[in-house]
Amino acid sequence: MKRKNYSEHTVKNYLHRLQQFIGWLAVPVEQAARQDMKLYTDFLMEKGMKARSINCHISVVRCFYDYLRDEENLRIDNPVAPGLALREPQPLPRYLGDADLELLLGVVRNARDYAMFILMLRCGLRVQEVANLTLDVVDYRRSQILVKQGKGAKDRIVYISNDAAESLATYLRKRPITKEHMIFLVEKGLCKGQPLSVRGIQKRIEYYSKKSGIAASCHKLRHTMATQLLNADADLVTIQDLLGHTKIKTTMRYCKLSNRKAQRDYYEAIARVMEKSGDQVRRNMRC
Repeated sequence: MKRKNYSEHTVKNYLHRLQQFIGWLAVPVEQAARQDMKLYTDFLMEKGMKARSINCHISVVRCFYDYLRDEENLRIDNPVAPGLALREPQPLPRYLGDADLELLLGVVRNARDYAMFILMLRCGLRVQEVANLTLDVVDYRRSQILVKQGKGAKDRIVYISNDAAESLATYLRKRPITKEHMIFLVEKGLCKGQPLSVRGIQKRIEYYSKKSGIAASCHKLRHTMATQLLNADADLVTIQDLLGHTKIKTTMRYCKLSNRKAQRDYYEAIARVMEKSGDQVRRNMRC
């Protein structure tokens, strides 16, 4: 995994899941069979895990046995049989409507928090990407931000709207003078002045969500940005680039949402259909 340049977070998650499997397994690793994997899948289901999480655990075990065969040259069969993965539900992305968004942002009085949230909303940044922002990646002259090492270790450029640029500038003027290059810092407590963590950012939006009564999350702000761009007739490939999706299929999920663009297209098309049908009816009546 390190040779493939996986992130430290991903390596840690894989090892944790593998540790869970080995701790559960009642036989030596070399003796694990397909029946053991079926029983392990049942065990995870009984714990109440969702299908996506269970499939991640199964994938880790499959990769581990591939490693033992390909890297350690052990003559063992992979116990993870094809077709073992569970069918996953395909929920639509959840986003905030204009009224809910106004209520949520209306209770945010802290300049740092407002800047973080508006960057997710206007630039489509992930929470990890916000936490990793440094002072040198913001280019005010070109109104853009260089997102370094986003998901999948990919860099990309996102653009800053006027309100996002203004909110970020307002925070930076209030930000304490420090040698720390990370933009968003802890403001209180023992960790004051240190970079704000992902969990720290998530806790802030959970606080404002409870305060406003709006079910919000960091990722929901990102979904909202994508939905708003789609409703404003932005090209799907453009949205894909801005969000940093590797596959267009991921971005196309937003097309399934009930959105104004689909509504406009429907009524324009149905009007032409009805007009054509009416012309045909009138011709039949004359005959």
